[in-house]
Amino acid sequence: MSNFFQSETFVNAMEVVKNDFPLAIWETIYVTVLSTLFAIIIGLPLGVLIVAGENGKILRVPKPILKFIDIVINLLRSVPFLILMIMVFPLTRLIVGTPVGTVASIVPLVIAAFPFVARLVEGSLREINPAIIETAQSMGASPFQIIMKVMIPESVPSLISNATIAVTTVLGYAAMSGVIGGGGLGKIAINYGYYRYQYLIMTIAVVFLIVLVQIFQSLGTHLATKCDKRLKNRK
Repeated sequence: MSNFFQSETFVNAMEVVKNDFPLAIWETIYVTVLSTLFAIIIGLPLGVLIVAGENGKILRVPKPILKFIDIVINLLRSVPFLILMIMVFPLTRLIVGTPVGTVASIVPLVIAAFPFVARLVEGSLREINPAIIETAQSMGASPFQIIMKVMIPESVPSLISNATIAVTTVLGYAAMSGVIGGGGLGKIAINYGYYRYQYLIMTIAVVFLIVLVQIFQSLGTHLATKCDKRLKNRK
């Protein structure tokens, strides 16, 4: 075992960890958080629109629009992420100026994540007791008030839990983006593990990804628990 820690493989791996990993970890966190934020900004209203506009219960949304949104979400969710990255190269180049790189990977990440977020939001809002919405309607609440003061507040714990799922999913996508020019830990894992057969460095990168997933998951679970009124009432 002592020979292993003194081997050239281990020494080289520690040099890469020291020199390259701090920036790679920061790039992974930066891309993951920013992409998830943009995905929520797009996906949350879409999820609300799907539920609130269903059968005109809260919002009067034309059925063709709802059907179009549903089809777009299903189509984007059906495309594997690596293929989607290649398909949106022109759009990425138009927005960022280049289709490769850490910043450029945010565009396909958002496009891949917002349909997923929309479905998660839809699922969270459907868990709300219909009687609560009916009570708000009987009291004369407007559609906007029902959405902002009833539907979203009632589903906050579920939304936070689903946002955590979205973050960990985007983190996995961000790692995959290293295959075609994305940055972060995924790039290190692929460059050293696949192209140079330095599997120790690849393993260390995977360990850091697992740690990041655990951190995001723990934070999300903690926030969801703190916001759950049912748990507060039990205390």
